[in-house]
Amino acid sequence: MMRKLFILLSILLFNGIYAQNITNSPFGKGLINITSRDSSWSSKVSFRFQTRYDGYYRSFGPVFEGYSGRAYVRRARIKGDGYAFSPRLKYKFEYDVANGFVLDAVLKWNFHGNWVVWFGQTKLPSNIERVFSSQKLQLVDRSLLNSKFTLDRDAGVQLRHHFKLGQFLVREIVAISQGEGLNQKIMSSGNGYTGRIELLPFGEFTNKGDYIASDLEREETLKLMLGITYDFNHNAMRSRGQMGDYIEGELRSLRSIISDIHLKYRGFSLMSEYANRITTNGSPVINNNQTYYTGSAINLQMGYLIKKNWEIAYRYTRVIPEAITLNNHMKQYTFGFSKYIVGHNLKLQSDISYTCEDNLDDIIIFRLQTEFNF
Repeated sequence: MMRKLFILLSILLFNGIYAQNITNSPFGKGLINITSRDSSWSSKVSFRFQTRYDGYYRSFGPVFEGYSGRAYVRRARIKGDGYAFSPRLKYKFEYDVANGFVLDAVLKWNFHGNWVVWFGQTKLPSNIERVFSSQKLQLVDRSLLNSKFTLDRDAGVQLRHHFKLGQFLVREIVAISQGEGLNQKIMSSGNGYTGRIELLPFGEFTNKGDYIASDLEREETLKLMLGITYDFNHNAMRSRGQMGDYIEGELRSLRSIISDIHLKYRGFSLMSEYANRITTNGSPVINNNQTYYTGSAINLQMGYLIKKNWEIAYRYTRVIPEAITLNNHMKQYTFGFSKYIVGHNLKLQSDISYTCEDNLDDIIIFRLQTEFNF
C-alpha cells in the first residue's frame, strides 16, 4: 500500500514537472487542488512532514548528566479531502507514510440543514488538544494528559449538529464506534459511545481558529469555546480504551469525562483541559501484570504571539493515576518558542520540558522541530 502511494505521488509530481504546469494554488493549499467543470466533484491532496531532534538529560541525584539525543522524522503524511456528486457529500483521508497505515477514511453527508453524519474511521470528539491537527499545535507535541487520557481515532458513525442563539453557537456531537481504536480487524467485544457539546458564547473563531492552537488571526474580539465530552467504552479490550495494551482476562467498561476551555484574544491564547477515567464494573487491576489506566489529569497551556509571528508558550501538565493501579504520578513543565513563516504550513518550533515522575529520574527534554506542508 505504501509503495503504491509513493508511486502515485511520484507520477503526479513527474507529470506536473514534465508538462511545465503553472498552478494558481499558493503554498500550503495542496499539491493537487481540482474541481470538475460540472462541479460534480473536487479533490485536494497535500503532503506534510515533520523533522525533529530530541535531546535528553537525566538526573542522578542533584546532578543532571547522561545526555542522549536523536534526530528523526516525527510525521510524514499524505492527506486529501473534497466532495463527490454534491458539495453536501464530503470525504477526507489521511495516510501515515512514516508508519504505513491509514489514519482517516471518512465520508461526511450533510443530509439536512445543520445535520451532518460521518461514517468511517476518524478522530472521536475527544479533548480539544487531540482534535487539533498535529500540524497546528502551539508546542512541539501534545501533552501528557493527551497521551494518557485521549480517546483517539476509531471506526464508526458520528452525528453532528449545530445551531445559533443570536451569536451564541452550540455544537452537538454523538458517536458510536468500535471502541478499540484505529485499523482494527478483530471483532469488537463491545462498543464505544461518545457525546460532546461545545459552547461558543461569542460566536465562531476566525478561519476555524477554535481548532487551531495559536491565535495567528489575532482575534479583535474575545473568542471562547467551552467543551465537555462523555465516553463509555463497553468491555474495553485495551488499557486506555481505544489505545494502550490489550487486556487478557476479564474485561472492564471504561467511563471517561473530559472538559476543556479554549480562549483567544489579540494574539493571546489559553487552553485548559481536565480528564477523568474510571472502570465501572470492577477494579482496574486485572492481574499482577495488567491494569486499566484510570485516574485524572489537568493541562494548562497559554501562548502569546508577538511581532513578526514569533510566539512564546507555556504548558503545565499533571497526571494523577488511580492509586490502586500503581502507575506513577507525573508533572511536566514546558516552555516553548515558535516562528511561523507561512502559518502552520511552514514553521520552526522548539521547547524545553522538565518532567518529574514518581520512582524515576527527573528528565529535561529539549526538542527542535520543523513543519513543512504543501
